[in-house]
Amino acid sequence: MKKALNVPKFKSEDEERAYWSKLKLSDYAEASDFESVSFPNLKPTSRSISLRIPEYLLVRLKERANELDIPYQSLMKEYIAKGVLRR
Repeated sequence: MKKALNVPKFKSEDEERAYWSKLKLSDYAEASDFESVSFPNLKPTSRSISLRIPEYLLVRLKERANELDIPYQSLMKEYIAKGVLRR
């Protein structure tokens, strides 16, 4: 640690924004000050989409998900992820 950082109280968001934009954090910390952290419960954000697929394919997907005892949407996401990561 190089020197302590004393953050003042701000009267407005603009004042705080100006303070942080001018501050050089390298004056207050060095690489050895940081430690690894883990966020095991952090989940990626999801977005709802509409996807049109043939009905027979949806039926087969639901059957396969039922065999694996998982929700069919989870299985669909898994298949999509494998396809995207393949390249």
